[in-house]
Amino acid sequence: MIRSELVQKLVDDNPHLYQRDVEKIVNTVFDEIVEAMAAGDRVELRGFGAFSVKKRDARMGRNPRTGESVPVAEKHVPFFKTGKLLRERLNGK
Repeated sequence: MIRSELVQKLVDDNPHLYQRDVEKIVNTVFDEIVEAMAAGDRVELRGFGAFSVKKRDARMGRNPRTGESVPVAEKHVPFFKTGKLLRERLNGK
């Protein structure tokens, strides 16, 4: 599901809301999650999961084309851990 499909589903389920308002709500939620993660905070949605940021240390990598060793800089990557309820639904419990 992509963002526009989510917006359309919410509009269909809530006919009393305007599409532009639903788009604004969805965009605000996603923007707040991104901003919190950019600040290094953890975002937890109970039953769904938790978004956090993990640090990957600098290391020596390998160019697959030439086999040459290349330095890879330190970086921060997003991480998602599923919640118990989501895991149970995915596994048919």
